[in-house]
Amino acid sequence: MTEARPEQRRVTISDPQVMRALAHPARMAIMEHLSTVEGGATATECAEIAGLSPSATSYHLRELAKFGLISEAPSRGDARERVWQSFSPTYYVETAPGADSEARAAELALVDAHLARDSQRTRDWIRRAPDEPREWYQAAWFSDTLLLLTADELAVVNQAVHELLDPYRRRLRTDPPEGARTVAVQYRALPLE
Repeated sequence: MTEARPEQRRVTISDPQVMRALAHPARMAIMEHLSTVEGGATATECAEIAGLSPSATSYHLRELAKFGLISEAPSRGDARERVWQSFSPTYYVETAPGADSEARAAELALVDAHLARDSQRTRDWIRRAPDEPREWYQAAWFSDTLLLLTADELAVVNQAVHELLDPYRRRLRTDPPEGARTVAVQYRALPLE
């Protein structure tokens, strides 16, 4: 049985400048990492995740802080070491229906960056899948399914998927079973023309 940590506040992003700041692969990796680690992380720790030098990572951390997405965390005892934490484990991008072209372009840039990251994760899996343990090879799933739904039914499906995934969210599982791995689940439910 796992105990869930309390959720932090939800962050909604509608500012085009903030969207553009997030539309960088290193910053996305840093934000993802900070949203899942207890007590925050240093630039050196984030650099390993982002694939950058600690000094380049420090720049990205300061930029994320400038836009109010992260802040300094309490020190771990070494005053020379800056520890960073996210305000929220998740953020939502929300442009208003009548948003201007700058906001739409920023939103598209951020979505494109996420799609590129998700596609790369899929390609990486396909390349290494034959070398993975058999149980992971058989458990992985890549699917494209067309459904016929009303908007209300789609909302119900989305809620059910959210509730199904919630207990397994990495940031909430304080005592995962042995052998648990981080698994990227990309879920999209988009009406077609």
